[in-house]
Amino acid sequence: QLQASGGGLVQAGGSLRLSCTASGRTLNTYPMGWFRQAPGKEREFVAAVKWSGGSTYYADSVKGRFTISRDNAKNTVYLQMNSLKPEDTAVYYCAADTRAYGSSRYRADTYDYWGQGTQVTVSS
Repeated sequence: QLQASGGGLVQAGGSLRLSCTASGRTLNTYPMGWFRQAPGKEREFVAAVKWSGGSTYYADSVKGRFTISRDNAKNTVYLQMNSLKPEDTAVYYCAADTRAYGSSRYRADTYDYWGQGTQVTVSS
């Protein structure tokens, strides 16, 4: 299972860095994504990165504020979140696409290996 960490309570305009790692399994060859789910809403795409880390993708709502990266030597994927807004409040999940069917990286059902989520709360 993936372990996501780094969430917490922050004021609007603040920053957090989320981390995602896996014990007993390497993530180095998998595309990875971050999704979030706010209460009463569907899980939505936030960001994704290819296995090499060379290409990254973002939801329009976070573009310019969030940065996804990976350190394959540490078997870890990060989500740096800056200029946080109250609407960023959600449980954040990391996920891996281990099947590589070529499905859309923006869809949650493309990913088959998920973490437990970490709560991010942004106060106004």
